[in-house]
Amino acid sequence: MASTTGEDAEAARRRRRATATIKDSLRELSIQLSLLNHQICAHIDLKDVDLHCLDLINRHGPMSPSALARRAGLHPATMTGILDRLQRGGWVVRQRDPDAADRRAVAVHPLRDRIPELFELYSGMSTSMDRICADYTDGELDTLADFLRRATDAGQDATEQLTND
Repeated sequence: MASTTGEDAEAARRRRRATATIKDSLRELSIQLSLLNHQICAHIDLKDVDLHCLDLINRHGPMSPSALARRAGLHPATMTGILDRLQRGGWVVRQRDPDAADRRAVAVHPLRDRIPELFELYSGMSTSMDRICADYTDGELDTLADFLRRATDAGQDATEQLTND
């Protein structure tokens, strides 16, 4: 009986160490991706937060400035400056929203002609990710994708909690 308890305790320690390693690796990944994004921003003359908002618009489609501000966790006044920079840079356009009850309402639309420039800047990372993923089985990739989706959801929940405080 004592050996089972000892084995259980050792298994619990291994699990805590593995969980801590994953959390630490996610923090390191976050730092590296931030540094990559910062370098890309330097190449396209945008601020890091501008690139983040541009990515949200590209991923989730046209949206109002207030919806974008909520999704990005930013104050609407901050969003105005970001959208001004993105529009001046030829990344987005603000268009009247014909479906809105308020005739003044606008939606922010991405301008697709600049997207290849971003793909080129991210090509090194994309190629590296393809090589890494090639080393995993389909089942392992499914597990990794599920983990990353769930981790992303947890991050979004934590962000929303801080934004609403």
